Amino acid sequence: MTVRPAAKAPAPAPSRPEQAAPRRESRLRALDGLRLIAALMVAAYHYGGRGGDVTRAWGSSAADQFPTLHNYFAYGPLGVQIFFVISGFVISMSGWGRTLQSFFASRASRLMPAYWAAVVLVTAVFALPMVFYKAVSPSDALVNLTLLQEPLGADRVLGVDWTLWVEIRFYALFALCVVLPGASRRRVVLFCAGWTLAAAIAQAAHQPLLDLVLMPEYAPFFIGGVGLYLVHRDRKDVYAWAIVVMSFLIGQRYSVQSLYNASDPNAFAHRTSLGIVLVVAFGFVAVAAIALGWLKWANWRWLTVAGALTYPFYLVHEHLGWVVIRTLHIKLGLPSAATFALTVASMLVLAWLLNRFVEKPLTPRLRAALAKMR
Repeated sequence: MTVRPAAKAPAPAPSRPEQAAPRRESRLRALDGLRLIAALMVAAYHYGGRGGDVTRAWGSSAADQFPTLHNYFAYGPLGVQIFFVISGFVISMSGWGRTLQSFFASRASRLMPAYWAAVVLVTAVFALPMVFYKAVSPSDALVNLTLLQEPLGADRVLGVDWTLWVEIRFYALFALCVVLPGASRRRVVLFCAGWTLAAAIAQAAHQPLLDLVLMPEYAPFFIGGVGLYLVHRDRKDVYAWAIVVMSFLIGQRYSVQSLYNASDPNAFAHRTSLGIVLVVAFGFVAVAAIALGWLKWANWRWLTVAGALTYPFYLVHEHLGWVVIRTLHIKLGLPSAATFALTVASMLVLAWLLNRFVEKPLTPRLRAALAKMR
């Protein structure tokens, strides 16, 4: 009797792109480099692109210390907008396919260890009698550990932590609208379109609650980053490109509205409308180049280190940097350029210490603990 071979089972039909399991993303090291560039832009603004506390640190106006460069340093705040574009891209990449609990554990463990350490460190340094900056009250310092000092009206320990409050609200919107129901291309496109329209309505309504939740001024940058992640998944996605273009067009207007100060005779430096638009365009184009794979050649290992240092550097550089500037420039008499370079270098060293001795041991433990919660 002849035995026939068993018929092969039909191959399963390929899943739709919306339902496909997320592919494991290789690390985009160029994105780490862009993070560092954005952080250095913000640092340049805090060290030489504004007045106020910076003048106190140098002993005179930063415009006197950097007669030409201070005009360029004044564009540094736009590094925050670039951060938001990067965040939209990264959160989409890391949140795709996660459960809500896993997403929460990932974000909390990424933000909090270095943040807690920075709050304690800056509070302790500002409490020293030889430091001329005033520390916040013990009560407000404790509130700062929650990362809710902005809505609660407490004094801030870290000048840059307002951006973390913006990030947290983005995480919440993304978690509720995308992660909780399950990420898919269609759902992400609807999220971007819905948020863009809702933010425009909030802007027109002038309602504080809508502004708080929908963040019209910053939404285009997060949405643009999300759109660029869709481009990363499929560069021929017309809807994704439409999201990116729309976000840039809206975002650049908000940036010009908030930073264009040519008519102010008392402005520290006069930013031009074109200059602001060009810096915003640089952020979108740089992330687009990474999304399209044009910067794959920038695959150096040191960029991963740079990316790891960016967040702790961003947290501590402003207030502690002013203390270092005053010490080096006024007390030790170092020239402005040397003081600037050594201050940046010292803050990068401090960021390395925070990454090595705080983030590396605590982040995985906190993530594991939160992931196991029931």
